[in-house]
Amino acid sequence: MIKILYKPKIKWLKLLIPLLITLPPSGILLTKTLFKQDIPSSYRYHFTEKISEKIPGTTDTTKLIINEITFYKERNRLQPDSGLNHAALAKAYLKLARATGQNSWYLLAETTAQSSLQLLPFDNNGAIIVLARTAQAQHNFAEALRLSEQVLKSQPGNEDALSIIVTSNLAMGKLDTARKAADLLVQRIPSQASLTLQALVQTAQGQHSVAIDTFKFAIAVEEAGENGTSAWTRVALGRVYYKQGELELAHGLYREALRILPKYPLAILHLAELETRRGNYGAAENYYNQIRVYSPGASTTFDHAVLHGKAKIKQLQGDEKSADVLFTEAETLLRQENSSINGSFGHRRELARLLLERGKPKDVTEALSLMQTEVKNRQDAQTLDTLAWALLRNGKHQEAMEYEQRIKVIDPSFDTQAKRISGIDYLGF
Repeated sequence: MIKILYKPKIKWLKLLIPLLITLPPSGILLTKTLFKQDIPSSYRYHFTEKISEKIPGTTDTTKLIINEITFYKERNRLQPDSGLNHAALAKAYLKLARATGQNSWYLLAETTAQSSLQLLPFDNNGAIIVLARTAQAQHNFAEALRLSEQVLKSQPGNEDALSIIVTSNLAMGKLDTARKAADLLVQRIPSQASLTLQALVQTAQGQHSVAIDTFKFAIAVEEAGENGTSAWTRVALGRVYYKQGELELAHGLYREALRILPKYPLAILHLAELETRRGNYGAAENYYNQIRVYSPGASTTFDHAVLHGKAKIKQLQGDEKSADVLFTEAETLLRQENSSINGSFGHRRELARLLLERGKPKDVTEALSLMQTEVKNRQDAQTLDTLAWALLRNGKHQEAMEYEQRIKVIDPSFDTQAKRISGIDYLGF
């Protein structure tokens, strides 16, 4: 099926070649300019960009979700005892949380889903999935898995439950289990989202060339209207190329994600990271400035990464005073999230990395303590590498080497130094 999609393009190019030969030099130059691209044509989003103009009110995704929330809040007012209406409202809150990254919406989704289950304790998988997603957002992967498996008992093959099982096991470093779930998901529903998850598992297992092929299949089967998934797939593929040092391809994919989904925070963060690596600190800071940083009481999942990234830029520029101010702001947000009475968003690893980069003696000691706790929750390559880094900084070289060996078993191609440079590890789950 994929080959059929590409054949028309090849035939079209063959027909075009004789025409190009007959063009005057100025025409050839213009043609080269028109066809110049920083990513292959197959990575482009080929659906019309003006589809939103045909449907009034669809240009602002966040506004659409807010309208949906308003609709279900009114239904709950009219039918306060409806568990299904509460589940639908919880799902809408979750959609807004994932669109904006604001932690408060996750917490509201969680409490609304709990209310739904109190009203309708049976046959209410929608509410359970919302609870599983919010548990995952809080990095409570064990709870996310428990809830997802509960859904699968009553509804085998549930796409949401299987995807949560993939991503939770992936985050915990249980790659074989994640692979089995991803393969099953693709067998049942070979969609762009499921193929992207399969590619992420393959990437985590060090099968980068296989993963790239799977990403290509994911893009080939994408459908119009799934803008969020289309943008996410390209950011994930861009990360693979970034790790391989193919920065132009990574840059092109991140930019394409922004063309599909303007102001997409995940793409903006990775563009800022890429420009920092290139040494284009002004461009990197401009990208970070495009993401609004909220106050500690209304923080998002991206705020600390923005502040941390800006601090890193100042540090690289030799402005230690400004770097320390930004590091402190990021630290304040991370500590607030990790100690929230409403539920932690589990950023111990991110706090440990920040402390290690800042490098003060007391920071290094605390970073090790944080990672020794975090490794009990997940044991993916990034977590093990951060723990190894903390061990090295505390003079525990033998223990650090043992964890480095474990990383090689998980992913032989894992670049530990590249991971330490980067403070961004979000892929939307």
